[in-house]
Amino acid sequence: MFKNVIVGVDGTHNGRDAIALAGQLTDPDGELTLVHTYGGQMNLSHAMTRGMVTEEREASEKLLAAERAATDSDAQLLSVEALNPGRGLHEQAEEHGADLIVVGSSSRGILGRAMLGDDTRAALNGAPCAVAIAARGYAERSGPLARVGVAYNSTPESAAALARAHRLAELTGATVAALEVVSIPMTSYTGFVAPALGETVPAMVKEANDRLSQLPGVEGHAVFGMAGEELAVFSAGVDLLVVGSRSYGAMMRLVLGSTSDYLERHARSSLLVLPRVASVA
Repeated sequence: MFKNVIVGVDGTHNGRDAIALAGQLTDPDGELTLVHTYGGQMNLSHAMTRGMVTEEREASEKLLAAERAATDSDAQLLSVEALNPGRGLHEQAEEHGADLIVVGSSSRGILGRAMLGDDTRAALNGAPCAVAIAARGYAERSGPLARVGVAYNSTPESAAALARAHRLAELTGATVAALEVVSIPMTSYTGFVAPALGETVPAMVKEANDRLSQLPGVEGHAVFGMAGEELAVFSAGVDLLVVGSRSYGAMMRLVLGSTSDYLERHARSSLLVLPRVASVA
């Protein structure tokens, strides 16, 4: 579970989805803060209009109070000026030492899927903590986690994701399922001759399945294909999909790779992306 969680809210159902998911991921003894961002002085036309910034701040505070009451939450409330919601959440996570940011899906997303808007995705890339995206409609059907999925490939990042999944599953007795997606490695070395596809794929998949079978308390399965596409399909059968950041980039920062970026557009469940070599405490 997470100890210090901030949630982006905007007065819409998507924000309430985020609050509902945050409730599932926050430690009973942890701190939950609802954050609403507004342009304020960042919006030049508003800054030049007498009283506009004060009105924006007061409206933001009222919105937060209404969302807390509507979701029966005991969260702290925080209104902040920011260029955009993603940037505001990123900055607040750094300032308050948050270990998780939770956001709702884009209003363009399909019901039951997780999808970030482009501005929010860009702002949260490089965040100092994990980021969770609630699938659209999550608040209406949320309940204790019953099945937690993990993208696994034997890297330290996927091992951290698996450890986090186990910690989350312990509290509700959820099962943990892991998927490893096998693909043919590419090389540009002179003289390299690729093995015959038919001879290689079954052996690689078998090796991955054997590896997964050694993981305790995990329902493991391996497939051949494109990682993002296969994991998106896999996510339809779990309540939450946990993935790690790419293996390079600033330590303890969330750095999106091609797979996590794809999943932030196409995952069919809520999504949790961990920073590089994340703590599982």
